[in-house]
Amino acid sequence: MSHSHSSPLQGRPIVKGFYEKRTGSIQYVVADPETKACAVIDPVHDFDPKSGATATIQADEILAHIEREGYALEWILDTHPHADHFSAAGYLKDRTGAPTAIGEKVVEVQKLWKGIYNWPDSFPTDGSQWDRLFADGERFRIGNLDVEVMFTPGHTLASITYVVGDAAFVHDTLFMPDSGTARADFPGGSAKALWRSIQRIMALPDDTRLFTGHDYRPGGREPRWESTVGQQRRENTHLVKARTEEEFVALREARDRELPMPNLILHALQVNIRGGRLPEPESHGRRYLKIPLDALKGAAWGE
Repeated sequence: MSHSHSSPLQGRPIVKGFYEKRTGSIQYVVADPETKACAVIDPVHDFDPKSGATATIQADEILAHIEREGYALEWILDTHPHADHFSAAGYLKDRTGAPTAIGEKVVEVQKLWKGIYNWPDSFPTDGSQWDRLFADGERFRIGNLDVEVMFTPGHTLASITYVVGDAAFVHDTLFMPDSGTARADFPGGSAKALWRSIQRIMALPDDTRLFTGHDYRPGGREPRWESTVGQQRRENTHLVKARTEEEFVALREARDRELPMPNLILHALQVNIRGGRLPEPESHGRRYLKIPLDALKGAAWGE
């Protein structure tokens, strides 16, 4: 169903990034300058694992920005079920009524993690927690801006890129050029699939603005999240080193073997495969996370 960009996408969105420093995540408000319609991409619901506290500081800042600019929120979009932060999609939907969406392959991620969490049969793995599931090549609009969905798996089974006019939101495929590419070793991840997804992104026009999902500030520099296709092709540290699929897979897999699991993967997935909603409260009104023991490899003390 991929259209390989037969008709060019209209528009140049106004993009505002919000950097969440605890997890190095970037959240975006993408707006159509003509109609003032906007979408939020990858919003963060605050969570402190040490105290178990949750908050909506990040999401409220995004809502305040939308109000200040006089925008109308049309979409709440996630690129994939995140492993390092809770999605604020559920909260933003409750506050604004705007529809939520994610890629259709989220159902595969739901099935995988439903098994890991040993959730009951009654938990639906049909993506019904979102208002819309996007297929590869599908198009929709934010105001007068054309948006095309590109299926770009590798980091997860379900990862998608949103191409909005001359901008692409590439989530955890490419970081800034000095940081290389995203890991591909989570359950359902694949370095081979990631290489192919990166090639699809690199086939976009050279001046396409690329907005990444994370920045870990190598060398302590200021956080950055915007590059272009041309710049990534010339400068991305992994793409410059690994020119072929074989070289890339070897480099990515060797690097992934050295990385610890994200601090919040077991906390976050149970929220994020429910559409960014916290677990239902128990009889006395408190909510609980359920952490499976010995479910993942990558212990701090090595294999």
